[in-house]
Amino acid sequence: MVYAQVSDFRHAALFYDSDDGYVNGLVPFIREGLEAGDPVLVMVPGAKVDLLRHGLGGDAGEVHFADMEEVGANPARIIPAWSDFVAERWEPGKRLRGIGEPIWAERSPAELVECQRHETLLNVAFADGAPMDLLCPYDERALDRAVVQEALCSHPVVVDHGHFKESSAYVGVEKAARPFRKPLSDPPASADRLAFDLSTLQALRMFVAMRAADAGMNPMATENLVLAVSELASNSIRHGGGSGVLRTWVEEDAVVAEVSDRGEIDAPLAGREPPCLGQVGGHGLWLVNQLCDLVQMRTFASGSVVRVHLHRD
Repeated sequence: MVYAQVSDFRHAALFYDSDDGYVNGLVPFIREGLEAGDPVLVMVPGAKVDLLRHGLGGDAGEVHFADMEEVGANPARIIPAWSDFVAERWEPGKRLRGIGEPIWAERSPAELVECQRHETLLNVAFADGAPMDLLCPYDERALDRAVVQEALCSHPVVVDHGHFKESSAYVGVEKAARPFRKPLSDPPASADRLAFDLSTLQALRMFVAMRAADAGMNPMATENLVLAVSELASNSIRHGGGSGVLRTWVEEDAVVAEVSDRGEIDAPLAGREPPCLGQVGGHGLWLVNQLCDLVQMRTFASGSVVRVHLHRD
């Protein structure tokens, strides 16, 4: 299998329908990188790690593996993981090679949308970065056809019967960098609502803590939720017109908090790039992604919405 060069960052989708197809599609890609002396990082769900280790045999020890179910539990943390790989392993004259599988059938609908957004933003994050080949497997046995179609839109390259070719459905970097406007589900009618401004931040923190306690959330998760909502509310006050609205509710296994305001989130990688040393501002959304199990950010004509989910346990 030869991966024809099309740019410094080469982002491809591989579709498979069996374990053998998975191994046969990915192992040659890994071995090509090893033979070229390129660092290789594989981030796939834990059971898939075992499949690839077995397929690689003695070569598995030369590959860096990570469990995507842990790294990418919150999909917004995956780009930072790839960025760390680039920073730690790239050397002039070398290419990097990676496999990333953030999408699997057991993902919730909300997680799935954020994973798809992640796949699109990879093209923005690494458009001008170090040379890297990144291959993303999709399980056609388990995934809805619409998910496969979306992969064709988010990947410039696809694998077709062992050959790499351009995807005619790819949307391009410019469109990927636009504000994300996919609608969120409506909050339940029973959601608690609190308007806030600078003068009521302390009351907002107490409100969140009480709602978390009522939901049976453990103390550490409660502290994380209060801090995350406080950061979002502070952003609303600084950048969203000086005020905002908080809504909270409980889902089956999580407490959900949503902050809306009149501002615009116009940086496509907001919350996915760590603040630089000494940087003033820009920490809030990054911290929220570190604290929360899922973060959904949207910008509409009326303003922006950030919805966070934290498991109760």
